[in-house]
Amino acid sequence: MLSRRGEMQEFLELIVLQSRRPFKTQLRRLGLLEFNSHKLLRHFDIPVPNGHVVITPEEAKTVVSSIHAPSVLKAQVLAGGRGKGKYNSDGKGGVRIVDSPNEAFESAKNMLGYYLTTKQTPAEGLLVKKLYIYKAVDVAQEYYVALTFDRDRSMPVLLISDEGGVNIETTVNKLQKYWFHMPHGIGPEITAYIQAQLGFSDLEMATMSHILRQMVELFEQKDATLLELNPLVRTKEGDFICLDAKFTFDNSASFRQHGLFSLEERSPEEELEYEASKLGLSYVRLDGNIGNIVNGAGLAMATNDLISLYGGRCGNFLDVGGGATKESLSYAFKILQNDKQITGIFINIYGGIVRCDMIAEAIIAAASQMGGFKVPVVVRLQGTNCDKGLKLIENSKVDNIMVEADFEGAARTIVRLTSEEGP
Repeated sequence: MLSRRGEMQEFLELIVLQSRRPFKTQLRRLGLLEFNSHKLLRHFDIPVPNGHVVITPEEAKTVVSSIHAPSVLKAQVLAGGRGKGKYNSDGKGGVRIVDSPNEAFESAKNMLGYYLTTKQTPAEGLLVKKLYIYKAVDVAQEYYVALTFDRDRSMPVLLISDEGGVNIETTVNKLQKYWFHMPHGIGPEITAYIQAQLGFSDLEMATMSHILRQMVELFEQKDATLLELNPLVRTKEGDFICLDAKFTFDNSASFRQHGLFSLEERSPEEELEYEASKLGLSYVRLDGNIGNIVNGAGLAMATNDLISLYGGRCGNFLDVGGGATKESLSYAFKILQNDKQITGIFINIYGGIVRCDMIAEAIIAAASQMGGFKVPVVVRLQGTNCDKGLKLIENSKVDNIMVEADFEGAARTIVRLTSEEGP
C-alpha cells in the first residue's frame, strides 16, 4: 500500500535502518492489528491492558458495562494517528473515551462500518470493522521504546524517550540510542545509562529492565525488524503498561513464523499485491488511469516517464519479470481489468529471457479467458521473436487491441486512447 507513512516510521527507516545495498526490492511488511499486537506482548509477559474486540455497537455496550469504568474505544486499522484522524460519519477521531455503556453504544455506531482517515491512510480512509476496548488508564508519564536493527553497524539498537505518545514525531531528536549485541542483550551498563537519563527509581528500573529483556526475546524469537511501544506509560499507581504497539517482521522468515503471519491484515490493494507476489509479479498501485504491464523495473520507470511526458498518468507499476508465464500474465490482466480507474492498458515488453511470441500467446489466451478486453490495449514488443509476437496479435482478431513497435509511438497512442485530448 502506498499510503503516507508517519514521520517516525520514516525516521526509523531512512536514518536508523539505512542500507548500503545497491538494489532495492519490493517489500511487503506484515501488518498486525493492535489487539493482535497486544496478544503477542502478553505472551512475552510485557504488560498490556485487558482488552476486548467487538464488531457491533451492542457488543461495545456489553463490554463497557462489564468494565464498570471509563473505557477506551480504538478503531482497528493498519494506520497510525488514529486519535487525530476523522471519521466520515461524525468527523471525530478513531480513539475515544466513553463514560457509560450507552455512550459506548452511540460511539460504536459512528465508528463501525465507517471510514477513518488519518495522515497514514489513503485519502478515502480505511473501513473500520473492529473496535478494541479496554479500561481507561490514568497516565502519569508517557514513554517511547523501540527495538530495531541498524544495518550500518550490523547490530540491534534500542531507542527510548520520556516523550512518547502522539507527538513523538516532533521529538525524534530527543531519542536516546543504545546499540547492543544480541547474544548479550541489554546489559547492566545500558540500563544504568537509561536509569540516569530518564530518572527511574530502582523499583521502576527493575520493571523497565524486565520489559526490555522481554522485548529482546520477542525481537529474536519472532524475527522482528521493528518493535515499537508507543506509548509505554507509567500509571499514577507506579505501574508500567503498553497502550499501543507497532511491529514489523522479516518477510523472508514467514516460513518459520506461520502462526504470526496467519494474523496478517491486508487492505484490498495489499491483497492484490500479495496475490501478485505469489506469481512473481511486482504490483504497486498509483493514482493514474493507464495500466502498465512491463518486464523490468527500469523499463517500468521509463514507461511511466514517457507516458507522463505525453500528458498521461500511470495507474500502476506491474512488473511481470523475466519469467512471465500465461498464468502470471492472466492475473496481471485480471488486476487491471478489475480496477475501475484504469481506462487503458499499455503492454511494454522487451524480450530477452522471455520470448515475445510467448507473451503474445499469453495475451491472446488471457483475452479469450476474460471474453475480450473492456478497455483499449496497446502492445509494444521488442527483442526476441518480437516480429512473430506482433504478427500473432495482429492475426488474433482480438477486439480492442493495437500493436506498435515504436516505444514513443506506443506511448502516444495509449495516451490518446485514454484521454479526450491526446497528443
